Amino acid sequence: MVDLKGQYSKIKEVVDSSIAEVLDSTAYINGPKVHEFQKNLESYLNVKHVIPCANGTDALQIAMMGLNLKPGDEVITADFTFAATVEVIALLQLTPVLVDVDPVSFNIDIEAIKKAITPKTKAIVPVHLFGQCANMEAIMAIAEEHNLYVIEDNAQAIGATYTYSNGKKAKAGTIGHVASTSFFPSKNLGCYGDGGAIFTNDDDLAHYIRGIVNHGMYERYHHDVVGVNSRLDSIQAAVLDAKLPHLDTYNKARRNAARAYNKAFENHENILIPSGNDTCKGICDICDCHVFHQYTLRLKNTNRDPLVKHLNDNGIPCGVYYPIPLHLQKAYKDSRYKEDDFKVTNQLVEEVISLPMHTELDDEQIEFITSTVINFVNSNS
Repeated sequence: MVDLKGQYSKIKEVVDSSIAEVLDSTAYINGPKVHEFQKNLESYLNVKHVIPCANGTDALQIAMMGLNLKPGDEVITADFTFAATVEVIALLQLTPVLVDVDPVSFNIDIEAIKKAITPKTKAIVPVHLFGQCANMEAIMAIAEEHNLYVIEDNAQAIGATYTYSNGKKAKAGTIGHVASTSFFPSKNLGCYGDGGAIFTNDDDLAHYIRGIVNHGMYERYHHDVVGVNSRLDSIQAAVLDAKLPHLDTYNKARRNAARAYNKAFENHENILIPSGNDTCKGICDICDCHVFHQYTLRLKNTNRDPLVKHLNDNGIPCGVYYPIPLHLQKAYKDSRYKEDDFKVTNQLVEEVISLPMHTELDDEQIEFITSTVINFVNSNS
């Protein structure tokens, strides 16, 4: 699904040099490379504060801890996403409220958010799924009306740009009150291990979170707040800082691959290609609206699972993100949920399939992948 070795080969010299610098300094935790990467990422995102941490799940949990949400507070998020989003809500003894998603963008449905709000609701967690922003303008308006926090789960969309209805633009992860991201190796900006970060423009919140990630300390052995041990190590920061100048190029390569996929599939009646959000119809190089962490199709009148086997048999990796909705997962089942409230999600889990998507895809690979998919669908529809 990704070609990390091919990507590494093109930046090997600078990555190796950066790692060697850390090894030579022996500053493995909170060393200069961590602070350099933090500042460079703040500049790239045009956000006041980046707080690096150990991984993307920690980042989301710490963001919620920083908002002082209380046990029993309700947090609304999407049913169609990876479990980490709801996992941290439950770990903090908050109440997850899962809602359906939009059938076009796969992101959280705005009307479903409105219906789910109760007096106990304290926050909304939009997930920028597969590399495209949720409808942040509408979500922020809802949050302002009901005095709610917005925590962006930006694990899949770093580098994406959100365009407001008035033409204003902002990077994904810089719009809500706070945001989290993951630097897992397969992400658009990935390290060579685990890593994550929290973003915010709120000075007080940033200060609080910086204490949380380091055992609640601002001064050594003075524990002012309840914290955790979640720090980005210097070697991972060195890798990320070496890759950050290439992020826009990486994302452009992903969009180019998506465009080639779309061209191959666009006229097929049983294959639904990814679509743009409300402010950007389709794929463009100007607004960087979609960074294609995944390239995800919907199949009509075709049994997906035999296609998965067929692709694997032909040496083509693929993924099903996600095969089971969160509201049906054993850990998160709740009598409050009604199947009629998850019509889109329940359909998506039967239809979606994600094809290889990375910076090293070439025309020959894409032609082989697309022709293999099309031939199977034509024969099995």
